[in-house]
Amino acid sequence: MIAVSVVSHGHGEMVTSLVASLLPFPEVSRILVTLNRPESLPLPEDERILVIRNAFAKGFSANHNTAYAFCREPFFCVVNPDIELRSNPFPALLQASAKADAALTAPMVLSLQGTVENSFRRFPNLRRLVAKVLGQVDQSYTAIPEEQDIFFPEWVAGMFMLFSSVDFAALNGFDEKFFLYYEDVDICVRAWKSGRKVAVCPAAAVVHDARCSSHHDIRFLRWHLASMARYFYKHWGRLPAVPITRT
Repeated sequence: MIAVSVVSHGHGEMVTSLVASLLPFPEVSRILVTLNRPESLPLPEDERILVIRNAFAKGFSANHNTAYAFCREPFFCVVNPDIELRSNPFPALLQASAKADAALTAPMVLSLQGTVENSFRRFPNLRRLVAKVLGQVDQSYTAIPEEQDIFFPEWVAGMFMLFSSVDFAALNGFDEKFFLYYEDVDICVRAWKSGRKVAVCPAAAVVHDARCSSHHDIRFLRWHLASMARYFYKHWGRLPAVPITRT
């Protein structure tokens, strides 16, 4: 029913642990593991696991689009390697996806300490960008929806995204001109523009074991700025209006 795409950038045991946690879930019929750089990854022996080895490093969008080419399931799920699954989020997510008729459904994302992370937000604009530079926290969605509600934010972070495969194909997947950063914002913009929905299911939760030490590398800053520039060039003045609704 669900093909899960995970990309390893030398994450090693973190990916092995994530794959092992996915295998018992009956909804997961395929696990697509992309090795974005050479590494020896001790994965469990299971016919549902397909390993894709890149000849050269690709960006977030290209990696998951390539993995999608192997998807034969009705749902395609993008999961970052630093996500922990302490319980099965898929029954609630699938139920919410059907109820909301959503192209993309995401769970609540919790920190290791159990606090809710800011994984669903309003679209970036100049005012919000300036506020972020000044260190102000985006308070757009501070009221967390009550359990069992389905919430429709403007965009959700790419660390865990459950797509209807039909809708992912109709959107032509992620824009590969975004190498890293903003590809999640962009696909949500395009989903809403096309009349599709982006939903969050508070009844499902995953844990984000964030490890951002590599992001001190100047390359990440350049990728971030380049993606930001592309996002504003592509969508400036053309962002869809998304009403705050729940079901």
